[in-house]
Amino acid sequence: MNENSRSKHILELAKELLDDIELSRLPAESLLLKATRLARYEGSEETKYWLSIEMRGYNSSNKISRKYMGLTGRWTDIEKGYGYWGPLAQIEAAIDAQKSQLSAMRIPDSSGDKALLAVNSAANAMSTTSNNISTLSGIKSRVLGILHQFVSDVYYAKVFDNLAESIFDKYKKDVDLQISENCGNVLEQIPSVMDRLSEGDTEAISQALTTCRRIIDAFADTIYPPTDETIEIGGNTLSLKADKHQNRLNAYVHLRCHSTSRKKKIRQNIANIYDRVSTGIHNDVDVEEAKSLFLNTYLLVGEILSLSSELAEVAANTINEALADIS
Repeated sequence: MNENSRSKHILELAKELLDDIELSRLPAESLLLKATRLARYEGSEETKYWLSIEMRGYNSSNKISRKYMGLTGRWTDIEKGYGYWGPLAQIEAAIDAQKSQLSAMRIPDSSGDKALLAVNSAANAMSTTSNNISTLSGIKSRVLGILHQFVSDVYYAKVFDNLAESIFDKYKKDVDLQISENCGNVLEQIPSVMDRLSEGDTEAISQALTTCRRIIDAFADTIYPPTDETIEIGGNTLSLKADKHQNRLNAYVHLRCHSTSRKKKIRQNIANIYDRVSTGIHNDVDVEEAKSLFLNTYLLVGEILSLSSELAEVAANTINEALADIS
């Protein structure tokens, strides 16, 4: 089962199990068996063990067992170790038995010296049975509540993951299109970075970071070629010569970005990434940080390229406003 089909299966199983719980479609044992299947994919070791004792019965020797005795309201006397140790199916069966027993109970219609005694005895029995049903039902409700929380967490985490993947896939397609149209040589270098990062050794990571640096430099050369001119940004005069890649990227952003706060954010991102991929060539960087740096490089390229469309939108709005004033 590949990752996409596995994720889809987990999402469908969690959704179905939520419906089973909320609509009371399955008996307790069937719910637990189904939840155990879900836990094999997504559950913690604690959750897996809890589900197992809900099917087999609790024990006093295990810390998790004693913890869930409390969470499910099973203790009757924790100091003496008294409680409802049976599995959920047994609790459910006991509820049904007690309900049948209660439905068969009647207050006797009698008279005489012993009538009051008989009435009191029947009333006490009915009260005791009702209390038992209430206690057992409370245990079942708590178990289903914990089960529902586990399944909900899995379900909504998967929904969010799928949404995030969908958003990123769309963004990636847009970025790839913009890169291919504006600087295809940058796109050609991306597979080599991924290949090197998959190797995971120190030399491969250093090579991947070197390639990230080259991607940024090639990107700067493409969107803002070197020039002997300078540019004034924030009171500073910046050189735009061939070795000033960061300056040229900042110049491109300065000329095309309408938002001051976004300009500041992109400039900071450029500085952080450029500094890290440069020093990272010589310093220790693990594979996870290297992957993060590559992803941020890719996103940075995409965001800077998107400024062209922002500039076009600002220009269009300005023209429309001018036309509106004329009319």
